[in-house]
Amino acid sequence: MRTRRLLLLAAAVSVSWCARNASCGASVLAAEATPPEQVHHDATVRHSFADLPHWIAVFDDPARDAWQKPAEVVRVLEIRRGMCVADLGAGTGYFSRYLSAAVGERGTVFAIDTEPNLVVYLRERAEREQRPNVVPILASADNPRLPAGMVDLVLIVDTVHHIDDRVDYARRLQRALKPGGRVVVIDFKKDADISVGPPAEHRLARTQVIEEFQSAGYKLIAAPEVLPYQYFLIFQPT
Repeated sequence: MRTRRLLLLAAAVSVSWCARNASCGASVLAAEATPPEQVHHDATVRHSFADLPHWIAVFDDPARDAWQKPAEVVRVLEIRRGMCVADLGAGTGYFSRYLSAAVGERGTVFAIDTEPNLVVYLRERAEREQRPNVVPILASADNPRLPAGMVDLVLIVDTVHHIDDRVDYARRLQRALKPGGRVVVIDFKKDADISVGPPAEHRLARTQVIEEFQSAGYKLIAAPEVLPYQYFLIFQPT
């Protein structure tokens, strides 16, 4: 009789353990089946650029030349005559005029912005300065609207922190590049002691930008140290 009670007790414990174990297993499987949280790479700064007089004063401030060094940037990029270059986030065309001179009459500069007022100004400026090789483009927030396979270099100056879903956007840029094409990112260092640009908490760290572009299928091929307050990163698709 005692043996029968022991057997019944062992069976009950076994059933109880199996039930608990099955429940635990189900929880583990459910957890494994839950997809990982989607990582978003959102813009750190969002504001309007519709106030044209204000942004002309900011972007074309003569004092900007001292720290932005546009002529030196274009020289380091070794842009050749006849190239097709995109100025992504062109603003008022501060860099477009240097790029226009570098690519020459046979080259093309796509001056890209998402603000209609700025794109109208870019066209007027190109006509006023007699730069027919500057082609303004009104882009979408998630699409630069560049023609496929035509661009030798995409220059993104002081703009990457305005872009949402940067990894997807960087992948989209690859479609516009010619074989061997490059994407160049210039933006403010987190610890740069400078009064212009976004505040430190809204700047993107150099390491973060590199990681995002690597996630999008690029490799860092150069990082010239020519700007005092900004990182200068040159990428190429892998």
